[in-house]
Amino acid sequence: MKKAKIYIPTKSSMQSGLGKSDKWLIEFETENTGTNPLMGWETNSNTLSELNLEFSSKELAIEYAKKNKIDFEIIDPQKRKTVKKSYADNFLK
Repeated sequence: MKKAKIYIPTKSSMQSGLGKSDKWLIEFETENTGTNPLMGWETNSNTLSELNLEFSSKELAIEYAKKNKIDFEIIDPQKRKTVKKSYADNFLK
């Protein structure tokens, strides 16, 4: 049976904003990896490991996984904690 994880990817370290962080991904788990004897690269005979499916909501991703008999694990995003402070707080200590 196919195994996958459903999650929202983390933002790049080059991003400061939260734009485009509302997409949910289904990423299939890699199994039976080996090394290519000619080049020494990691290889896999299962091409599903190269596939990432993008959905606009968690419910759509779950529905797709159930419809296609994919065993899945949901990884919920952690809430970002923001600390509000003013510019003057830098000089008050």
